[in-house]
Amino acid sequence: MRVFNIFTVLLLGIFLVSCKQETIKGDYFGEEFAISDEASKTAAPYDQIIATDSLQTQMVGEIKEVCQAKGCWMKVKLESNEEVFVRFKDYGFFVPKDAAGKRVVMNGAAFFEEMSVEDQRHYAEDEGASEDELALITAPKKTFRFEADGVLIESQP
Repeated sequence: MRVFNIFTVLLLGIFLVSCKQETIKGDYFGEEFAISDEASKTAAPYDQIIATDSLQTQMVGEIKEVCQAKGCWMKVKLESNEEVFVRFKDYGFFVPKDAAGKRVVMNGAAFFEEMSVEDQRHYAEDEGASEDELALITAPKKTFRFEADGVLIESQP
């Protein structure tokens, strides 16, 4: 009987730990929000929309790049290796320019966009691309986009 009780307590503990909602400690930029259990770490939300649609959702990823001019956009890598280009709703807030490498939770609208050659060159220039690199940009590109009304950037431990 005692073995049964120890086994039951052990299973209960494992169950509680596995059901625990992920918590992220950090700083909010834009609107604060509650992190959903369904925040996506992959590009799966994009499977639910067509070219002209958008979907209100939350996504989790790693910040790969931030606009070095003023922190007005960022590129986020998802666990599935896709990259999402993120801007902030109505340019209402910016993120720290040194946020690359940190985990982020984004709240807002996911959508597709075909980025013009001019816009690609503008963003590449913001990243410090050379004239030769800018000249290689010659065709529009379909991109995963996200307009965030709030982001939570994880603090370093």
